[in-house]
Amino acid sequence: MINVEIISIGDELLIGQTINTNASWMGAQLAGNGIKVSHVVTISDTWEAITTALEDAGKRSQVVLITGGLGPTKDDITKQVLCSYFNTKLVLDQNVLNHVESFFIKRNRPMLEVNKLQAMVPETCEVLFNEQGTAPGMWFEKEGIIFVSMPGVPYEMKYLVETYVIPRLIERYPVKKLIQKTYLTQGIGESFLADRLTDWENQLREEGLDLAYLPSPGMVKLRISSSSGNQSRVAFYGEELKRMIPAYLYGEDEESLPEVIGKLLLEKGETVGTVESCTGGSIMASLTSISGSSNYVLGGLITYSNDLKMKLADVSSQTLEDFGAVSEEVVLEMAAGGKKTLCVDWSISVSGIAGPLGGSDEKPVGTVWIAIDGPKGKISRKFLFGTDRQRTVQITVLTALNLLRCEILGINIEKKQD
Repeated sequence: MINVEIISIGDELLIGQTINTNASWMGAQLAGNGIKVSHVVTISDTWEAITTALEDAGKRSQVVLITGGLGPTKDDITKQVLCSYFNTKLVLDQNVLNHVESFFIKRNRPMLEVNKLQAMVPETCEVLFNEQGTAPGMWFEKEGIIFVSMPGVPYEMKYLVETYVIPRLIERYPVKKLIQKTYLTQGIGESFLADRLTDWENQLREEGLDLAYLPSPGMVKLRISSSSGNQSRVAFYGEELKRMIPAYLYGEDEESLPEVIGKLLLEKGETVGTVESCTGGSIMASLTSISGSSNYVLGGLITYSNDLKMKLADVSSQTLEDFGAVSEEVVLEMAAGGKKTLCVDWSISVSGIAGPLGGSDEKPVGTVWIAIDGPKGKISRKFLFGTDRQRTVQITVLTALNLLRCEILGINIEKKQD
């Protein structure tokens, strides 16, 4: 097993201006090929910080992957530091210069003198041509340790990792490919899920497989992995999982709830619409984020005010007066009105108190009612999603979509959800 370290360079990463998606992507790609990342380091764009990171990485890792600091501007000093660390100098690489020039010509853009600096590379490195941009990757070896410097632009880095880095590492260090499968759940908390799956998980681990719980707002991912490459047992336990929690497990790997629902509606030749209050159109935006969604999504109503609930969704003024906008009675009428107005097979309605203002003892901030009116009748559910407004909206969207999925499939949905 080789030790791989990732060094991410950039002040924008340290101050939170940019999220370090490069490191997480590289970690996932390497793990999927049986290569484990042992350290991830994020540092500033300074000579001292980069030098120290290189020295430390060289003492503990066999492969060091570096991203960032390769632009043409004066504050990008990574190449200069690499020259110092590897005791070499910058030289003009004519092939890289030709590539940079053709890059600008193809895009009908003028090439500035500063752009030519991209063709200056450390003399002792092997150039990795970057077909996605102007900054090349650079491969160094020192005392048996591999250092690869790549641009921080995500799609450029991904190209270099997929084209050069991973294939070469696999060839250099024979590894057994890690088998992984991720199952996506919604509507049940991590602790409740773990409690429900105790026996299943124990049996899985007894066979040498690993299980990871990966929670995020509104969902929990379950990743089953086998370091011995036992794909059949990973698949077996995945199928077991589907049978055990059908109301919660909605997809695999990179599937999204809107994708899953779109496939179901297309198979059945049915349509969907929304009537939204607290989510402000977010459910409709989620559904229509999928290419081809116009084949089953007919439209939505944003009825933020009581007046529009009555005018557009045919909600009774008496119902609003008696029960309030955030109530079971109102969301059921919203769903029924939306189904009629939009002429859809399935209508989703939501009304809630996203906060931080507007709560009461009876209906605290985070209270959300969701209803679905479809060919099989109506259902409604009440939830309490907490006091963070954005998080409440995010979880409401996921919950509403999973309720719809269960209704389409005829899966019984528990009244009390974790």
